Amino acid sequence: MITVTEIAFTGYPVTDLLRARAFYEGLLGLKTGATFEHEGKGWIEYDVGPATLAITNLSADWKPSTSGPAVALEVVDFATAVATLRTAGVRFVVDPVTRPTCRLAVVCDPDGNSLALHCQQPA
Repeated sequence: MITVTEIAFTGYPVTDLLRARAFYEGLLGLKTGATFEHEGKGWIEYDVGPATLAITNLSADWKPSTSGPAVALEVVDFATAVATLRTAGVRFVVDPVTRPTCRLAVVCDPDGNSLALHCQQPA
């Protein structure tokens, strides 16, 4: 039997590393952890709480997808996050919704990968 102890990272394939970094670092404000870049290819990690989100263009066979899984990023101020992304022209695939336990929206990164914005406090 395999014993899984935690999720090591969530990885997203991207086509343009500079454009993706502008989105994840510039727009979302994520801070880089481990990075590897060489001749336009790379693996960039962002430490988000106890988890790691990675973006990469190292494999030509791993393609971005709007129909794949989505990581949910917990945000402090949901309304500000939504407004910031709308102002930047980011595409929403699930418009913001309020549920009894949370608020949620799903957006796409520049390659079309889905990212959820989540806030525990509905308001």
